[in-house]
Amino acid sequence: MTEQEKMVAGLWFNPADKELALQRQRAKALCVQMNQQGPLPFKAHQQLARQLFGRLGSCYIEPNFFCDYGYNIELGQNFYANHHCVILDAAKVSIGDDVLLGPGVQIYTVTHPLDAAQRKTGLEQGRAISIGDSVWIGGGAIILPGVQIGKKAVIAAGAVVTKDVPDAVVVAGNPATVIKKLT
Repeated sequence: MTEQEKMVAGLWFNPADKELALQRQRAKALCVQMNQQGPLPFKAHQQLARQLFGRLGSCYIEPNFFCDYGYNIELGQNFYANHHCVILDAAKVSIGDDVLLGPGVQIYTVTHPLDAAQRKTGLEQGRAISIGDSVWIGGGAIILPGVQIGKKAVIAAGAVVTKDVPDAVVVAGNPATVIKKLT
């Protein structure tokens, strides 16, 4: 099994693998283009985004945006990310329609071994993240590996989401907890 196949399967993989390193370089080069172009016409922005992401409905992403691979990110219609968004996509990140990300939102699929000796091996593991339709994630929120966020949920600014979020609730805090049900 290649390191990419291990990564996609959710197994421990070596990110130092030459092919994975080349894929990250490609994604980072596309991010640089996206970040340095200044305000692009919508059509040009979409063309660049289609080169980067695995699936794209439509989006607008403010600079600066960063990701690892790009092809593991699936975006629905009307996706918007404010400035300084980071998506570490060693595993699939599925984002539904009409999702808004505030500035500085960070989405991490990658995790490392808890054992210090194992961490020295450099191995990583990706756990998929799913974000439902009509979700709003406030500025500075962090979404951790393996989390699923339900439809119409609101993630408060600065929240650290460590576990699944049901549909139509507001979560806040570190770790994020439900503070309100939405009607």
